[in-house]
Amino acid sequence: MNPPDRLFILGVRVDRITFDQTLSCIEDFIAAGGPHQIVTVNPEFVMAAQAEPEFRRIINRAALALPDGVGVCWAGRRLGQPLPERVPGVELVERLAALSARKGYRIYFLGAQPGVAERAAARLAARHAGMHVAGTHAGSPETCDDAGSLARIRAGGPHILLVAYGAPAQDYWIDRNMARLGVPVCIGVGGTFDYLAGVRPLAPRWLRRCGLEWLYRLITQPWRWRRMLALPRFAWRVSRSTPYE
Repeated sequence: MNPPDRLFILGVRVDRITFDQTLSCIEDFIAAGGPHQIVTVNPEFVMAAQAEPEFRRIINRAALALPDGVGVCWAGRRLGQPLPERVPGVELVERLAALSARKGYRIYFLGAQPGVAERAAARLAARHAGMHVAGTHAGSPETCDDAGSLARIRAGGPHILLVAYGAPAQDYWIDRNMARLGVPVCIGVGGTFDYLAGVRPLAPRWLRRCGLEWLYRLITQPWRWRRMLALPRFAWRVSRSTPYE
């Protein structure tokens, strides 16, 4: 398929893409071979990229920059370039599990705390009979641990690698390692494994539909309040910007 249209929010790229288009792109990437990096952009990404030019570079040159957070959808409307829909990480991984069951794609789960990736993979496999798990490993985002993780991942021969170290660590990890891995699709998925494994509660569906996941996370994970200070700063900066900044 043709590359999706792009919106730039404070200089950070977000692709104007649907879920169906995302899955179609991923299948194209697998057919083409690796490597392709996919980032899942939310307001915290955008604000972190203001202070970290290298993080911005990684996002802007990724194969796909998915609209994850409700804040980026608001920003698209505010800038006169509305996004067709959100592509949140948890739902994306669920759809990839279903795709794996249908097409035989092998998925590797890297990151989170020890045991969490295994639990997330097992729960997904129980919901999607026939899903192919290439392997699981907690590993570490530290450079000194790369060799061990790379050896495990290569042994599993995945088509899709999910990396859950949180941003921007996961995105730096993929950027520096994907050429050595040869995995067609590498996606940073943040805290997705925690939600899939049941370690953290997922917001009720009605709250997700209303775009209030951030409020649920603040209530259930109050220690995130410092990170969430990025949201009002993001809104203020976007309100004073143009789509081309």
